[in-house]
Amino acid sequence: MRELKERAGLTYRQLEERAAEHGGVLPRSTLADVLRGRTLPRPELLTAFVQACGDGERVAQWLAARDGLARGEGTAEKGPDPRRGVRVHLGAQVFTAPVLLASVVLVALLAAAVWALVSFREDGGSKGEGGGGLAAADARSELPEGHVQIRPALANGLCLTDGHSSRYKSLVAAQRPCDEVAPQETTLVPLGGNTFRIRWYHPDHGSGCLTALVEGPGSGLLEPWDDCGKTTPFRIAPAGPDGSRRYSLRVDGRGCVAIGDADTSEGAEAVVEPCRPKDSQVFVIRSAR
Repeated sequence: MRELKERAGLTYRQLEERAAEHGGVLPRSTLADVLRGRTLPRPELLTAFVQACGDGERVAQWLAARDGLARGEGTAEKGPDPRRGVRVHLGAQVFTAPVLLASVVLVALLAAAVWALVSFREDGGSKGEGGGGLAAADARSELPEGHVQIRPALANGLCLTDGHSSRYKSLVAAQRPCDEVAPQETTLVPLGGNTFRIRWYHPDHGSGCLTALVEGPGSGLLEPWDDCGKTTPFRIAPAGPDGSRRYSLRVDGRGCVAIGDADTSEGAEAVVEPCRPKDSQVFVIRSAR
């Protein structure tokens, strides 16, 4: 499925739109979970996906492969190879649930750690003035160069990366175990002074930058957009003594990035809220190398 998506050259949003043109429903967040290997696609989702990718004449073959995997048949065939129009056998090993979902689906559907730079928008970041921080030169001199980890101060072992929100269907910034972030890379792109864009890069899907949503059900969440030039600048200000690597991430005119409700659990989402002197708005920024 991942190879078919890559060959179609379509973003998650474009796939969703094409599926709708065929009368199907293809939620971006659900598709991302399928391509990660976390779940076997429902027949209707697989049909919508294959049609959206332009391989609609072989929907029956894809569904047959999917049904074989659902039955746990080690010899079930995966979807047709989009290059040669033939089927590729998985082999004779038989897996049983829950190993089926964790292993066979991962192999059969060519899924890897895919994060979705989804819901690409045409409007940009916030404007206005916001509060405080130390001198820009101080922040720049302490921040590491190259790939970084942004770690919520309250959550040991967790990093700011892609995740889900119960109130918004697309992927957003959330805290998850740092060892699950790779191969995604995070970079701070300087804009002048102590202002940066937060850019994510994945070798399969290119780069995108975080923007603070200003309206709709996702208001206040941080969503990755592919057009970095239209995304939110973050003012990074020291939030601790020299050498502590503790910072606040400020959105001018909006407030500060925080982990909602000071939640320390895996999957808790990042939000923009009024700036306050509290640890839920503090992040440790360190080199990822």
